[in-house]
Amino acid sequence: MNGFCYKFLLRMAGLCGPWLLAVTSRIIAAGFFLFSGRVSESRRLYGALFPERGGLYHLWCAFRQYQNFTTIHLDRFLAERSDTTTFTTQGWEKLESVIGKQGGILLMSHLGNWEMAARLLRQQKEDLQLLLYMGVKEKEGVERMQKEDLRRAGVRIIGVDQEGGSPFAAVEGIRFLQSGGIVSMTGDIVWRSDQRKVRVTFLGHDAWLPEAPYIFALLSGAPLFVFFVFRTGKNSYCFTLSDPIAIRPHARADRDRAIGEAAQQYADLLEKMLREHPFEWYHFERFLQ
Repeated sequence: MNGFCYKFLLRMAGLCGPWLLAVTSRIIAAGFFLFSGRVSESRRLYGALFPERGGLYHLWCAFRQYQNFTTIHLDRFLAERSDTTTFTTQGWEKLESVIGKQGGILLMSHLGNWEMAARLLRQQKEDLQLLLYMGVKEKEGVERMQKEDLRRAGVRIIGVDQEGGSPFAAVEGIRFLQSGGIVSMTGDIVWRSDQRKVRVTFLGHDAWLPEAPYIFALLSGAPLFVFFVFRTGKNSYCFTLSDPIAIRPHARADRDRAIGEAAQQYADLLEKMLREHPFEWYHFERFLQ
């Protein structure tokens, strides 16, 4: 959906009520499920997650995945128009202990609602200095509005072009960490074929993860946390923060090994949470190799 149509839908939902957005987005999601070529990747993932079940069940899982994705738009609409978003926290004190000191790196995933994660962090601590790296697509409609909404919520955003990232963007992130801020990076998407990446095992398959978050942690000395936000009800969430993942190579030659071990820790946490929340996987591109 392009930006104009999405804005029109939001305006009509503002007049008629949230039900219009909920119903319309579910119809659109059903259309994507029926006609999108990406459904095969969802079926493949659910086949690996539930190998004991048949193909029809995997197809049903993919349908639920597409329908669940609509709650992101509904809750964004509700959050923009009221302060009624409720949430519980697990592990907040771990992040609070590094704010304003050495800073911290948050690994966010396309499991759960990462956009709401950024909003809730600012809601938990209004003066939180939060920098979010986000991919920039060639043609953005809803995504551009998403970034604008987050900026209005006080989140600083650096767009990462899929054709190539600027070294100045990396320097800015390191400086932000050194000032005691929190930097959020995507942990589960490799944007470009030439991007530095690390191989992990996920659901018994190989998968590629971006290496950048672990390089950031090595260069800055900031702790690396894995952060998830899961929906517990209408406009209601629970966010969890892992213990920091250590990246401590004994020598320069051990750096790749240390990064690989840290990335596998993240992949293991991601798999564990996927098993607990199988229909909140909003990664529609190829992930399993």
